[in-house]
Amino acid sequence: MVATANLKSTAKDLFLAPIYIYQGRKVKRDTIRLPEPEGIRYGQVKLMDSTKSSSADAYVDTDTSTDQGTLKIMVVGDSAAAGVGSQTQQQALAGRLIPALQQQALVNETFAAQFDELSWSVQATTGHTSFDILRRLYILPKPSQPIDVMVLSVGVNDTTANVAVDKWQQQIQEIIAIAKRKFAVRVLIFSSLPPMAQMPALPAPLGNFIGAKASKLDKVLCDICAEYQGVSYMATDFPRMIAEHSNGTPIDIAVMFASDGFHPSSLMYGYWAQQLAELITELLTTEQGA
Repeated sequence: MVATANLKSTAKDLFLAPIYIYQGRKVKRDTIRLPEPEGIRYGQVKLMDSTKSSSADAYVDTDTSTDQGTLKIMVVGDSAAAGVGSQTQQQALAGRLIPALQQQALVNETFAAQFDELSWSVQATTGHTSFDILRRLYILPKPSQPIDVMVLSVGVNDTTANVAVDKWQQQIQEIIAIAKRKFAVRVLIFSSLPPMAQMPALPAPLGNFIGAKASKLDKVLCDICAEYQGVSYMATDFPRMIAEHSNGTPIDIAVMFASDGFHPSSLMYGYWAQQLAELITELLTTEQGA
């Protein structure tokens, strides 16, 4: 039954191949090229100090590597990790994650008792595939102190580059290995691939074709994460995002995407960061209580 379904799917894709090629070239030609947002990509802030600005640009890196109360977070990956689709790093994933974690410190006493400061950095570049991310982790200097949390955004470029499933699996496993070995990461979080079939920039049937490829890589990613201790897969909760934003009123999912119809909007970055903050707090407090 499965084999028959796969054969039908393959036959359909072969039949539609000329349309995929035409639409792909048109999307590549017509899609707006958004730059990576301005702003510094590292800094430090008090988790419980409400007098400081929530702007990522306001945080200046200082050497407090010996402070055991410092939560060290590194955001790694592709253009979404870099914040493409937002104007500044303050509006991007890392910038939105900072106040979200500060809020968690206010409402979760166990989390607040572990950390009084947050040290963060972004290591991400537009267009990076899993191989590029792996190479970057090899090149980066070994940190003087272990990284508590590493957040990974990867997979969209592997999908569009048609990276083979076995190669994708191997490179994700190698990313996990170097994160644990070189960066001594306590908690490694892979964000799920976005719903590429719903991206406004991708017309049907091309969007459905690419979305199916992304779903296949995403399933592999989820399965790999389940095999490792200290590695989590975070399925982005799009229904929750839409429900909270719409207040019961139907909305166009396009509001979750930037003007290019491909990258997250600042609105989506905010919801993504909130979900990440909740998961980070849960994982660190559970680990503390174990």
